[in-house]
Amino acid sequence: MTIRTTWRSTNSQGPTVNRRYSAAVTAQTLVPEDTPFAPLDWGLLLGAASIWGGSFLFMAIGLDAFEPGLVTFLRVAVGAATLLLVPSARVSIPRADMGRIALLGITWMAFPLTMFPIAQQWIDSSVAGMLNAAMPLLTVTIAWLGFRTPTTSRRLVGVGVGIVGILLIGVPEATTAGTNAVGVGLVVLAVASYGIAVNIAGPLQQRHGALPVTARALSFATILTLPYGAYGLADSSFAWDSLLACVAVGALGTGVAFTFAATLTGRVGAVRTSIITYVVPVVSIALGVVFRNEAVSALAIIGTGIVLCGAWLSSRTA
Repeated sequence: MTIRTTWRSTNSQGPTVNRRYSAAVTAQTLVPEDTPFAPLDWGLLLGAASIWGGSFLFMAIGLDAFEPGLVTFLRVAVGAATLLLVPSARVSIPRADMGRIALLGITWMAFPLTMFPIAQQWIDSSVAGMLNAAMPLLTVTIAWLGFRTPTTSRRLVGVGVGIVGILLIGVPEATTAGTNAVGVGLVVLAVASYGIAVNIAGPLQQRHGALPVTARALSFATILTLPYGAYGLADSSFAWDSLLACVAVGALGTGVAFTFAATLTGRVGAVRTSIITYVVPVVSIALGVVFRNEAVSALAIIGTGIVLCGAWLSSRTA
């Protein structure tokens, strides 16, 4: 919480000074990073995390028949179409902000959503979800160094605790899953791009609302991923399961979840929005075990509890 006070010299008596001081203290300015988590914020966080945790499974199913470029294009295009069906997503936005929205479409959608399907040719869906949980560390670093966003020692401790949990989840699972270094590297690049994007999304959402911003960013991303999608179409086969999985990950994982995340960023700030990725591994591991027969170690269960502790620490304001 930031408290701004203004003192001016005066010949008035004490009560006048006290009244001025009280009025100044009352005029408090809450910045997004300092606002308490409301029930709606927790709902947005858990909703986006659950959907994104499932998106890795849907992408794996899509890759059973489709090439990575086609999976990316379908995901982005269906997400854009879903949001554009909502009238409030089509309200006008000043031309001055369209460049920033285009940059958001690249860093939050086109680039990372292209990297994930390529990476999942070599790594399992649960491993991709666990690596995605590195986003808070990168978000804190990028927000602090690149966007001059202040942070607190408690939030840094929360991020550190979460990273310990992520390591407990990821190290044994990565070993048993036979991950490939190329796949891991592509996911890390995608997550770093998310760290940039979430810092861009917050101010845009505050000015224009989550739906208009997300719909236009997805529209830009659809245009950018079209050539790679057309290239992938030539080498893809057809399966209803893969098509339905791409539609699901597009409508939910891209349309709905990105709107949840953009709304949350405007309400609580970029750093604490990145807590979403602490919960994503829990969902991706569970779905990978149930639907893809992926192995889970005892350390992963312990790490899950530690991850949730880190999320709690990072979201506290007092």
